[in-house]
Amino acid sequence: MLKVAGFFAGSGGIELGFSQAGFNIIYANEINPLAAKIYEANFKHKVDIKDIKDVDNVPNCDVIVGGFPCQSFSLAGLKLGFNDKVNGNCFFELARMIKLKTPKAFMLENVKGLVNHDKGKTLNIIKNTLEELGYYLHINIYNAKEYANIPQNRERIFIIGFKDKRAYERYKPLGKVPLTKSINEFVDFNALVDEKYYIKESFTRYELVKDIEKYKIYTIAFKQARTNKDNVCPCLLASMGKGGGRTPFIKTSDDKIRILTPKECFKLQGYPSDYIYIHKIYLKHNFI
Repeated sequence: MLKVAGFFAGSGGIELGFSQAGFNIIYANEINPLAAKIYEANFKHKVDIKDIKDVDNVPNCDVIVGGFPCQSFSLAGLKLGFNDKVNGNCFFELARMIKLKTPKAFMLENVKGLVNHDKGKTLNIIKNTLEELGYYLHINIYNAKEYANIPQNRERIFIIGFKDKRAYERYKPLGKVPLTKSINEFVDFNALVDEKYYIKESFTRYELVKDIEKYKIYTIAFKQARTNKDNVCPCLLASMGKGGGRTPFIKTSDDKIRILTPKECFKLQGYPSDYIYIHKIYLKHNFI
C-alpha cells in the first residue's frame, strides 16, 4: 500500500479521496488549528500543526499531495501571486519538501486562475521547478460538476508528477461523467436549522433576495440575486460564513432566506454525509 503525506491538508478532502482509493495516509500538515481538529476527528493520526517551512519530521512516503494556498492566484483575490509573502511562496516550500522526500509521485491542486496568472508566467515557473526536480508532469483542469457528479461549479487545476517515465505514460486523465445529482440531494430546503443561518429583513439589501425562487442557490452579483443557469451551486469560497455577496443562499420551503450550513457545504465539497466536522462560524450577513 503506497504511503501518502499531505500538506495544506485542511479538513482532509484530498487525503480522504486517496484513502478511499486504497492509499495509506501516514502524515498531514495543516497550520489552521480548527481545520486540523476536523481532520483528526476523521483520521487516525495527529496533524502536524506548523507552518510548512518549519516542518522537519516528515516520514518517508511514496506520494505527496497538497492543495497549496490559492488566494494569491484566485480571480476572487488580489492575484498577487508569488509577491504574496504569506501565501504566494508556499509552493516553493512544497517543492522543497518534494525534493527532500523524493516521492514516486505527487498531486498538487489549485484554482483554475493559476493557468493565466501573470500571463502564464506563474504556471511556467511551477512547471519548470517541478521538472527540474526530475518529474514528468500531467496538468489538467477538472470541474466538479463535469467530473465528480457533484452540482457545484468548481474548476481546479491538478498538477500530477511522476518520477518514473513509464508511470507517467500509463496515466490516463479523467473522463467526464454525467451530472445526475441535483442540489436537492445536498441542500435540505425543508430543514429547520440554527437561527444564525437565516437572513432577517433588517439586513442590508434584503430586498435583493426576498423574491428569489425556491430550490435554487443564489449569490449577489452586480446588485442582483443571481443563480447558475445549470441550477448548480456556485463555487464555494474560503470566505464562506463571513458574509459578503459571494456567500450562497437559498429560499427554504417555508419562504425564509438562509445561507448554506456547514454540513451542506461539506457535502457539496464531496465529503460523505457521515464526515465529522467541527465549526466555529462568524456571520456578518452583509450581502452587498
